Amino acid sequence: MKQLLILIFLGSFISGAFSKEYHVAVNGSDVNEGSLAKPFRTISKAAQVAQPGDIITVHGGTYRECVNPVRGGLSDVERIVYQAANGEKVEIKGSEIISGWKKEKSGVWKVVIPNTFFGSYNSCADLVFGDWCDNYGKNHTADIFLNGKSLYEMDKIEKVIDAVPYEKSNDKAGSVYTWYCETDANSTTIWANFQATNPNKELVELSIRRSCFYPEKPGLNYITISGFNVSQAATQWGAPTAEQIGMISTHWNKGWIIENCEIHDSKCSGITLGKERGTGQNVWTADPSIDGSIHYIEVVFRALHNGWNKENIGSHIVRNNEIYNCEQTGICGSMGAAFSLIENNHIHHIHQKKQFSGAELAGIKIHAAIDTRIVKNRIHDVGAFGCWFDWMTQGTRISRNLLYNNEWQDLFFEVSHGPFLVDNNILLSTQGIATQSEGGAFVHNLITGKVTVWADPNRFTPYHLPHSTEVAGLSTVLAGDDRFYNNIFIGVGTNVHGEDSIKYGLMSYNSTSAKLPLWGDVKNYNKAIWPVKINNNVYYNGAQPYDNESKYVTRPYLNPNIKLVEKDTKVYLQFNADGSSSALSTQIITTELLGKSKVAGAAYENPDGTPMKIDIDYFGNKRSEYNPLPGPFENREKGILNLKVW
Repeated sequence: MKQLLILIFLGSFISGAFSKEYHVAVNGSDVNEGSLAKPFRTISKAAQVAQPGDIITVHGGTYRECVNPVRGGLSDVERIVYQAANGEKVEIKGSEIISGWKKEKSGVWKVVIPNTFFGSYNSCADLVFGDWCDNYGKNHTADIFLNGKSLYEMDKIEKVIDAVPYEKSNDKAGSVYTWYCETDANSTTIWANFQATNPNKELVELSIRRSCFYPEKPGLNYITISGFNVSQAATQWGAPTAEQIGMISTHWNKGWIIENCEIHDSKCSGITLGKERGTGQNVWTADPSIDGSIHYIEVVFRALHNGWNKENIGSHIVRNNEIYNCEQTGICGSMGAAFSLIENNHIHHIHQKKQFSGAELAGIKIHAAIDTRIVKNRIHDVGAFGCWFDWMTQGTRISRNLLYNNEWQDLFFEVSHGPFLVDNNILLSTQGIATQSEGGAFVHNLITGKVTVWADPNRFTPYHLPHSTEVAGLSTVLAGDDRFYNNIFIGVGTNVHGEDSIKYGLMSYNSTSAKLPLWGDVKNYNKAIWPVKINNNVYYNGAQPYDNESKYVTRPYLNPNIKLVEKDTKVYLQFNADGSSSALSTQIITTELLGKSKVAGAAYENPDGTPMKIDIDYFGNKRSEYNPLPGPFENREKGILNLKVW
C-alpha cells in the first residue's frame, strides 16, 4: 500500500511538472511557440497543442472564431483549462464585421456578400429548424447586430422598407430595426433598415458561426472554460431529439466546468449540455407518422446504447455566469446534463424578440436532469418558463433560487415520475409552479404565483433505477404523489368578507367557508389521483389550503405586500412578516418524512444515496431542528423586512 501511494504521488508530481501554460493574444502569431513573450494569435491554435493538465491563457481583445478542442483532460485534477487573463476582457464572437453598405433609400441599406465569406456554413441560408420548433417565417440562424444589438429579420423586403413594431416582441422600439436576406449560388444580399443610423460609421456584425466553443467529436472530458465574454453565434434550434449546439457546448462528454463567463446574444441557446447527432437528428420532423414521444423514447434507448451513464456523460459544473439575450434557452441539455451542478448563474431576458416559438423555451430547459442540482440561480424576464424540467426529472434538486417576472411558470415539470425536490426558492412570477408530473416535493418555498397540476394519461415516459440512467420502466402520469411542506403561498386577494383563520391539528378557530380564488395555492390537488402529503403551509391574501391539510395557517385578508427592488447588481425583497407562521408546530424535512415516490419507488435522498435533511434556509442559515419556520427564511422578525436576496 505504501509503495502504491508513493507511485500515485510521483505520477501526480511528474504530470504537474510537465504541464504547460500557453498564451494567446491579438498581437500574436500561430507560428509562435505560445509563450507569454511569443503568444499564439488564435485560441484554436492553442487548442491543437494543449495536453491534459495544460492551461491556455487568453489575453484581452476580440477573437472571432469557433474553438474546436482536439483533446480533453484526463480527470478533475488533469484538466485542460481555457481562461481569460486576470483582469482582461476577452471576447469570443461568432460574428464578423460587415462593411461597405450602400444606401437604397431613407433608413434602408444594402450589402452583397460573396458566399465564400461564410466558408462551409452560410447562416443566411440555414433556417431555424427542428423538432417542436415553430418558425413563424423566414428566420435564419444568422443575426445582424448594430452596435451589439440584434435586428429583427423579416420574411419580405417590404417589411424592411416599411418597418413597423413587431407586436410579439418585448422590445417594440427596437423591433423597427429590421433586415432581410436572399442567397443564390454565388452571393448573399442583405437589406437592413438602420433607421437614422449610418451603418458605415457604426459597428455592424453578422453572426456566421454555429458556435463559439464546440468540440466536433464527443468524448472530450474535463475541460474548463473560465472568464470569457461569448456572443453572437448563429446557433441552431436545440431539440431534445437532435444534436444540441449552443454558443458553448459540451457535446457528449463528462466533467466540464463553465464558469465566470458572460454569455449573450445567441440566436437560440447560450450553453448546451446536450446529446450528440448519432442517436437522432430531429427524428420526429423526419418521420411525423410516429408520435414525438415515441421517437424520444427510442432516442433515449439509443443514447443508453451509446454510453449514456454516469461514468461517461454529464457531471458538469456551470457556475457564476451571466446569460442573456438568447432566443431559445439560456442553458439547455438533453440527457447530457445528468449529474451536473448549475449554480449561481444570472439568467435573464431570454426569448424576448419572439420571432420563433416552440416547446423548448426557458431560462433553463433540461431533459433527464437525473441527480442534477439547480442551486442559487437568479432567473428573470424570460418570455417563457423560468425553468422547464422535461422527462426523467429524477433525483433532481432545485434549491435556493430566485425567479421573477417570467411570462410562463417559474417552474414547470413535464411527464416525470420523481423523486425531485424543490426547496427554499423564491418564486414571484404570476404563474408559480405547473406540474404535469408526479413525485415532487415542494418544501420551504415562497410562492406568489398560481399553482397548477394535471395528469397526462396518454404518454408513457421513463423512470430510472436510483442515481442511474438505467431505465427501470415506463409509465403515464396520473397526477399527485406530491408533497408540500412548510411553504408560504400568497394569493391575489379576495372580495369575500370574513375572518382570518388558523387550523391546528383537529381544532379550528374563526374559520370561514367562503370560496376563495384559485391562486398561489394547492387547491388543485383535491382532484389528484395519487395520494398527496400537504401540511404545515401558510396561506395569505386569498390563497387556499388543500382540503385534507390538517395543520396550516390562513390569513386570506392579509396582504404581505411582497415587493422586489433591483438596485444596481443587488436585489432586495420587501414584505410584511406578521408572525402568523409561528402558530404552526412544524418539523424538519427529511428523507424519512418524504418517503418514496410511488412510480419510481425511489427515496428523496442525496445523489450519493445518503439521507437528506432540509436544515438550511435560502441564505444558508441553519434551521431549527424542532420547529423550522415555513418559507425560505429561518431567522426573520415581525414587521416590514428588507432582505438582500441577490
